[in-house]
Amino acid sequence: MADTFKQRPVFRNIHISQIVSYRLPPSGIVSILHRISGALIFFLLPFIIWMFDTSVSSEISYERFTSAFNAGVGIFPGWFIKLVALALIWGYLHHFFAGVRHLWMDATHNTTKAFGRSSALTVLVLGVVLTLVLGAKLFGLY
Repeated sequence: MADTFKQRPVFRNIHISQIVSYRLPPSGIVSILHRISGALIFFLLPFIIWMFDTSVSSEISYERFTSAFNAGVGIFPGWFIKLVALALIWGYLHHFFAGVRHLWMDATHNTTKAFGRSSALTVLVLGVVLTLVLGAKLFGLY
C-alpha cells in the first residue's frame, strides 16, 4: 500500500556551502544589494559627514577637501579616497533606485513575476551605469 503513494518533495533552506551554486533571481540580488548598500551608507556616515562639512565650511576647507582626493589624507592615498567615494556613489544610487522600486510596487500593487524581474534588472543597470558615469568624472576621465 505504501508503494502507491508518491513521495512529496521536501523543500529546505540552503546551507551556506551551497550559496555559490545557488542562483538567485534578479529581485533577490537587488534585495540583498539593497541591504548591503544601506549598511555601507550607515557605516560610512562619519566619512560622508566629514566630506560634506569640509566641502562647505569655507574656501580653505574646500581646498583641503579637493586635495584629499589628489594627495590623500593621513595614511590613505588619494586613489583610495576616490574608491571609497565611488563605493558611496554606488551605494546611494542603488539604495535610491531599489527604494523607488519598492515604493512603486507598494503603491501600484504590481507584484507580478515579470514586473519584479524587469524592475530589478532596471535597478541593477541604472545603478551600475550611473556609477560608471560619475566614477569617470570622479577619476578625471572627462
